[in-house]
Amino acid sequence: MSLPETLVLGATGRLGRVLQQCWQASAGPVLWQARRKPALIPKLAPALNWTLFDPLQDPDTLSGAMQGRSALLCLAGVIPGRGADLHQNTTLAEAAIRAAEGTGARVLLASSAAVYGDRAGLLSEDLPPQPVSAYGHAKVRMEARSRALARELGVELCVLRIGNIAGLDAILGGWRPGFELDVFGDGHSPRRSYIGVQSLARVLAGVLAAPRLPDTLNIAAPEVVEMGALLDAAYLRWTPRPAPGSAIAEVRLDTRALQQIAPVPAEQVDPVQMVAQWRVLEPYVNEETMTQETGRT
Repeated sequence: MSLPETLVLGATGRLGRVLQQCWQASAGPVLWQARRKPALIPKLAPALNWTLFDPLQDPDTLSGAMQGRSALLCLAGVIPGRGADLHQNTTLAEAAIRAAEGTGARVLLASSAAVYGDRAGLLSEDLPPQPVSAYGHAKVRMEARSRALARELGVELCVLRIGNIAGLDAILGGWRPGFELDVFGDGHSPRRSYIGVQSLARVLAGVLAAPRLPDTLNIAAPEVVEMGALLDAAYLRWTPRPAPGSAIAEVRLDTRALQQIAPVPAEQVDPVQMVAQWRVLEPYVNEETMTQETGRT
């Protein structure tokens, strides 16, 4: 795996820590940004290159960090549930795009499948967004503003709509004793687009290295995964409950474009494989002391 010269913004979040572990052997060209040095960098990834600054408070340092870079992967953003201002997703994306102006570098911006809302069926990148959550609405606003600014400044932009990540999700990653899960009349639990953590790292490396990218790209494995099967593969007990009438049995991201750029092998769609990938990385991702970041990732 050969990575281009890349700046990763928001490298101390959970996805950033996944990438650090998976990319270590080939991450020489990667510069990892954090607002302050994570306490356990020597334990996690001692050979990685770090730059410490706040991209919103220090745009000059951000612009300097982009010199000689061919790509900026923006993972920085605000996640729901921490009381932070979701509008910062937009301001951080704007800062990333402005830093790439005039450098010839392209920006890959982490968005979310939450922009599609809770509608069923195959969700392709050209579908109009239909978010239902505050987070989904914030990501839609971020995407729209980022596209407008990128056109204005002449920056190549690819928005990555990332599906459920096994282990960083509310099911496998959010499991607790007494966990309940909807079950439909056919006996199945909800089916959703997922991707394993190691598969995701390989996909993102492939996307960064691709010669051309669309302006929007769904990121997930090509087949849906049943949530109950994911918990069963992890030997985590759960209690079935009748799915309400509003529940959606299947939500599937259209990944045909991704499969042409950085394909996910069929065997990596298996829940057992996804759980195995997560178990390898779980100690590096879930330990609370690994990051001093709060509010922003």
